[in-house]
Amino acid sequence: MKNKSRVLVWSLFDFGNSSYAVIIVAFVFAVYFKNVIASGENIGDFYWSLGINISMIITAVLNPVCGAIADYSSNKKKFLFLFTVLCVVSTSLMYFTGEGTILFAVILFILSNIGFQTGLTFYDAFISEIAEPKDYNKVSGYGYAAGYVGSVISVILVFPLKDNPNILFVISAVFFLVFSMPLFLFLNEKKRAVENVKINYISYGFKKVISTVKNINKFRNLKNFLLAFFFYIDAVNTIIFFSGIYASSTLKFTITELAVFFLIVQITAMAGSYLFVLIGDRIGIIKSLNINLIFWTLLTIAVFVTNDKNSFFVIGGFAGLFLGSTQSLSRTLMTFLTPVEMKTEFFGFYALMDKTSTLIGPLTFGLVSWLSGSQKLAVLSVGLFFIVGMFLLKKVNAKEILINE
Repeated sequence: MKNKSRVLVWSLFDFGNSSYAVIIVAFVFAVYFKNVIASGENIGDFYWSLGINISMIITAVLNPVCGAIADYSSNKKKFLFLFTVLCVVSTSLMYFTGEGTILFAVILFILSNIGFQTGLTFYDAFISEIAEPKDYNKVSGYGYAAGYVGSVISVILVFPLKDNPNILFVISAVFFLVFSMPLFLFLNEKKRAVENVKINYISYGFKKVISTVKNINKFRNLKNFLLAFFFYIDAVNTIIFFSGIYASSTLKFTITELAVFFLIVQITAMAGSYLFVLIGDRIGIIKSLNINLIFWTLLTIAVFVTNDKNSFFVIGGFAGLFLGSTQSLSRTLMTFLTPVEMKTEFFGFYALMDKTSTLIGPLTFGLVSWLSGSQKLAVLSVGLFFIVGMFLLKKVNAKEILINE
């Protein structure tokens, strides 16, 4: 299979799994969980945050082990298939959720999110097999682009099925399964020579994390960036997890209005990713990231003070603009800060930071919403994470960043 064909087959997986990210995590199931399963009670936010935290804790524990497996075995595809099936089956079973099925629904979400998040470790590991080093960023961008297109299509499916959310959960599962199959059927995995020595992947995985932490401490700039990244990406992920619930509960958005809102977000996210590639090249990555974080902080304040739907549509458009660019700029800065000989090791830790960062924000949002009875205060609390991230990012010395073309 030619490289372009391999990239296409690989990208289709991102196209397919985007249905889960949008329909389950950010939009339909999240809103359905709060309004129907939890009967619209504020404690529903807390239950949802528990589901997020439990799944991400388990994923964070599994990640080092999975990274070790991806590094030392030639079975990435088998493990990716296992976690994809876990996500697809758990998602399809959401068809049977309804009012009062809180425990059942939370368990299904935890299992499906573990499958989705952990599978990404193996999926990302394929980049080095389908592209040359000079094309890594480009190929990764193709995956993001395919994911955004899949997200738009998934949201469009909501319009004819807005009164049948349970059917949407099944469609999301089928969508993911169908478009992941080309990878499993046609993408051949490169076999590597493995020493005839039994390796305890669990032990190795955790030893590798400890080793990586020690190595990172030797690179002050990188350590400062990762600490800043931990806080501000936590806030971004919290907004992704709760935006649909907030719009539905506080502003009383209908499913149709939510679908339009998420279409706007996905389209502006695509535009933002491209726009800040140009801005980043012109003024620098750190300055561009700071612009993003300033606007994120202002957007949380705007959400706090606004009470009408039209304003929230505008806020959503801007949020999308900075959603795609914040993720893209962060990965670019990480690339510049990481020594070439330690790319795999440090990017594995970067992914681990991304996963574990979601332990604080969603729980904070859920607790503040439950205890205060106000989702507006919960949104405002998320803004503090952007401020902390911005403050810590100032400790990254831009002059020390060496960009080797």
